[in-house]
Amino acid sequence: MAPAGGLRTASPLEVALTERPRAHVLVVDNEPEILEVLQTLLVDEGYAVSTARDGAEALERVREAAPDLILLDMLMPGMDGWGFAREYGRLPGPRAPIVVTAATYAEERAQQIGAAAHCAKPFELDALLTLIRQVARADRRA
Repeated sequence: MAPAGGLRTASPLEVALTERPRAHVLVVDNEPEILEVLQTLLVDEGYAVSTARDGAEALERVREAAPDLILLDMLMPGMDGWGFAREYGRLPGPRAPIVVTAATYAEERAQQIGAAAHCAKPFELDALLTLIRQVARADRRA
């Protein structure tokens, strides 16, 4: 039923069904500042974002909602990036591409876990966004 004045507002379900679907990015890093900056940046760019402070928490997030792309720091207390990659690889279903973010040996560490790409820290945000778009686009084509 239309409200007074004849205007009808869309229901939340109608809005959700008509919105452009957004890629879901999981950001895994033990530095709160990095999580906050990347979450803000990616949300502003139209991505859905979830965060985790270590590999164990990242596995919980994956089980809650499968990401389309994972930004993964390698050196974290608790379960590190290698542990996460090993356990993530054991999960059933399709896998999201992983982009390794590391302060040292980023390329080598990405190769060690079979990551789709890497970005050395400190990273420039524009360069990281470009890399995320490239990896997401390549994954959609695969």
